[in-house]
Amino acid sequence: MIGLLLLWICTLIVNSLTHPAVIIPQDPTLTIGSSLTASCSVDQDLNLKVEDLSWTFNGRRLPAELYRILNSTSLSVVLNNLNGSKQQSGDNLVCHGKDGRILAGSCLYVGLPPEKPTNITCWSKNMKDLTCKWVPGSEGETFLHTNYTLKYKLRWYGRDNTCLEYHTMGPYSCHIPKDLALFTPYEIWVEASNRLGSTTSDIITLDILDVVTTDPPSDVHVSRVGDLEDQLSVRWSSPPALKDFLFQDKYQIRYRVEDSTEWKVVDDVGNQTSCRLAGLKPGTVYFVQVRCNPFGIYGSKKAGIWSDWSNPTAASTPRSERITGVCDPKSGEQNSTLRRELKQFFGWVKKHAYGCSNLSIKLYDQWRVWLQKSHKTRNQVGSTR
Repeated sequence: MIGLLLLWICTLIVNSLTHPAVIIPQDPTLTIGSSLTASCSVDQDLNLKVEDLSWTFNGRRLPAELYRILNSTSLSVVLNNLNGSKQQSGDNLVCHGKDGRILAGSCLYVGLPPEKPTNITCWSKNMKDLTCKWVPGSEGETFLHTNYTLKYKLRWYGRDNTCLEYHTMGPYSCHIPKDLALFTPYEIWVEASNRLGSTTSDIITLDILDVVTTDPPSDVHVSRVGDLEDQLSVRWSSPPALKDFLFQDKYQIRYRVEDSTEWKVVDDVGNQTSCRLAGLKPGTVYFVQVRCNPFGIYGSKKAGIWSDWSNPTAASTPRSERITGVCDPKSGEQNSTLRRELKQFFGWVKKHAYGCSNLSIKLYDQWRVWLQKSHKTRNQVGSTR
């Protein structure tokens, strides 16, 4: 008993030495627009004059007009129409002595209750897991730290489950790595809470089979098509992770010139694992990427979710072999009509051969080979003259 009494006395002595003053209220939480009256009470044994006390708020000294002497050891300050906290760790209200020494401090948390999270979207990588993202409420998140909890359960039975792996795909995301059921819908929602309250998102319902995505296509190869100077062939492999499941797949290709950031997308690839890009620039390096959309898994009616793009694969088209600076005026005059007709034909075929369409591609190839041979023959004749 005597030992406990001595411990209590020692605690009082230490507190009086380490905390020469106390601010009341300590670390309050307030809504934006609120007013606060705080008081700083100093220890009588320190012989501090209340007239020598002052206040700072986030490092800025508050004017004396806001002070009021309560008694010989207490000074109050009034803060009106408070704005949201400048940092989520709280705003600093500090009581100082005559020499500027810090006597006591209090953190003010000023903000708004959380808003309802929205736009919950989820996807499953190869039907093995589930990742969800959401959009937070704007105002509530800005000033006060907000905690988010993603919860899920089987729609017709089962208990609530809490997702544990947060921030895997950004600040507002959570990953459920295993133990998920197929052919049974889930209910999923997000709870948000901060110092001023809590709220819950709308509940979404989904079946894992309806939100499946997969890895990007592997073994992407890009190569030339013989001597055709405006074409490249693209080949790839279907996603191996889904090879044992009943599903359909479709693909997209995008490509860009080496020194450009603008991608062109080919949408009409379908479910084939090869494609010929036509209408390209001769002697140019292209970067090509492919992505996959698995859909119709076990009869699912949903559209499916696109995978990430594969790593870029580079290849160049052949350079044009036409010899510049050589002309044949007489031949040009005789064949101007033919060249004009060929130019029109080339434009028509090029238009129809864009992307991966197989329409007239064989005719296009034959015509391009013939045209290049014609140029070679004409240029060789011209160079011997």
